[in-house]
Amino acid sequence: MATLGGHNLILAAQPGQDIVQDEEHPLIVVNDQYALTQHSFLLPTVLRTPSATQLSPHVMPDNRFPATTQRIIQTYKMFGPADRVLVAVSGGKDSLSLWDVLDQLGYQTEGLYISLGIDGSVRYSAQSREKIEKFLETRPHLKLHVVDVKETYGRSIPELARVRRRGRPCSVCGLTRRHIMNRVAYEGDCSVLATGHNLDDEVAVLFQNTLRWQTGYLARQSPVLPSIHPRLARKVKPFCRFYERETAAYALLRGIDYIYDECPHAVGNTVNFYKEVLNKLEAESPGTKMSFYISFLKAKDDASARFSAAQGTSKREPRADASEEGLFGPGQKELGLYECEHCGQPTSVPGLCAFCRQWETLTPATESAQESVET
Repeated sequence: MATLGGHNLILAAQPGQDIVQDEEHPLIVVNDQYALTQHSFLLPTVLRTPSATQLSPHVMPDNRFPATTQRIIQTYKMFGPADRVLVAVSGGKDSLSLWDVLDQLGYQTEGLYISLGIDGSVRYSAQSREKIEKFLETRPHLKLHVVDVKETYGRSIPELARVRRRGRPCSVCGLTRRHIMNRVAYEGDCSVLATGHNLDDEVAVLFQNTLRWQTGYLARQSPVLPSIHPRLARKVKPFCRFYERETAAYALLRGIDYIYDECPHAVGNTVNFYKEVLNKLEAESPGTKMSFYISFLKAKDDASARFSAAQGTSKREPRADASEEGLFGPGQKELGLYECEHCGQPTSVPGLCAFCRQWETLTPATESAQESVET
């Protein structure tokens, strides 16, 4: 057995692989291909091997990770066996591990990869797609949708950001990804959209929004974001209670090859800074991240119950569905939605949605571009 952040793990290798101890640095090295390092996962914890220098290649990992994921899905009423789940995959450890786990659990899943055209020195988009294709080589029964932003809309994300003089393309990227995910889920008749956000991701965003008291964002942060329009899939985060180091260890144990590099545009961003701060807090006071997140969800749940009681009902809302009105007062769920005149997606204002507005002023060719999904 080995421990990872206090969690007992059974080390495993696929046939023909060895897990060995590097004498100089106490990290796991798998045939010089896999290694857990502080740089790779931005965490102070490393996975250490037992005293033996080699483990049997036939020892398989235990099944606690999928079982715990199933409990999280049931606790927050995310989805059931009848739901079709679209899994957003990026080639990273979290999204590929999530797809692997949901497939093991027997759910109806399809994958979606959005090629953003982000390359730089690490060939980020190209590497990401290569990792996904390698993942699918051993899972030929899974279906993957690929949307290439440049081929579909005429410009890559970095090109679009430069034309719009946005500096970093992060906001343009986020808007584009959300639109494509909603569209593909709707067109593919998937009622659920699953992402691989882990506990570290959730707590960093929660920390940022709490410091800035962004009540609107806080109200919508949840393991489940219910669908409020027929064209909007229910959004779920089945890994929301797993530390990043746990998903990294799971990917390693399952032999999932993933892209280690972050998006080159994410280096130095605020969320990563908050992750470093929270890692220091966690090191000094283990359990801080989980406590912060669970306490936040409980506060939303309690506030929702109080609001329901004030409205003359005793029905307690599920924690994951704790609404904006339950936490910050009524009104946000009553916001009217319109359908975009161009793409039909929901928008909070009449006319074009934000996604279509960002493309409208670029080139005439964009207006006639046919949206296509490669399957």
